[in-house]
Amino acid sequence: MPSSAGTHGPGQEKAPAALRAAGLVDRLEAAGIPVTDHGDLPVEPFRADRERRNRQNVDRVAAVVRSVSVALRPLLDAPALPVLIGGDCTITLGAMAALVDKWPDAGLLYFDGDLDLSTPDSTVSGVLDTMVLAHLLGEGTPELEAPVLAVDRIEAFGHDPRELGPASRERLARHGLRTTACTEVTEANARELAARAWTRLGSGQVLLHFDVDVVDSVDFPLANFPHFNECLPERVAMDCLAEFCSSPGLAALVVTEVNPDRDPDGVLVDRLVGHLVNALT
Repeated sequence: MPSSAGTHGPGQEKAPAALRAAGLVDRLEAAGIPVTDHGDLPVEPFRADRERRNRQNVDRVAAVVRSVSVALRPLLDAPALPVLIGGDCTITLGAMAALVDKWPDAGLLYFDGDLDLSTPDSTVSGVLDTMVLAHLLGEGTPELEAPVLAVDRIEAFGHDPRELGPASRERLARHGLRTTACTEVTEANARELAARAWTRLGSGQVLLHFDVDVVDSVDFPLANFPHFNECLPERVAMDCLAEFCSSPGLAALVVTEVNPDRDPDGVLVDRLVGHLVNALT
């Protein structure tokens, strides 16, 4: 899903090619997992949008969301786990639409360094990938046709509470969104808290959204939006990812926020591929 249309700069559209070049498919197959590579959707690079400053590139983002949903729907009928490589966080809106179309009570585990509860009237940047959970809770801009989830079908995990502005804090409290902040998670309790968060979603099908900015950027500076000395240490984050990927009801995995421009020698992308292979096996 090579799109950076929903974010604040270029780079994320290069992630699918970078992970493929780093051997994601080959290394999964070497680990005993057969893989079908369905290729890429069209590239949608970032461009600043002077016409819609509070909802940047909303027409292009809406088109990407629709194309993700259309591409994913038939894959949900196959006896396989879809793994969607982004791209910015807005692709999760399309993935969630496909899941809800097949399983109306589908849930979401939002493993992300941010809660993405901004809306066009509460943001200065107008960047749509800061608004993903707000749209799934029924707020946002009507041009993005996102499903509205019951709040008990969402778990947010790993965000840094210091990043929340007043409007997002108000929205978090008003909806009663369940969260596990990064400040609660340690190496000793990471897997236990991850399993508990997943269990609260019940027995239905669940989409796992994994934004690499949930990892402290001092440890792993690959995310498009860095969090230096914030969020989770790399080892702790990847323990949580492995716990989520081994959980019952996992229906699809979305990987977002990878910006290869922040990794000119490819070391971090290579490490990420290793983490994904480990989690999926």
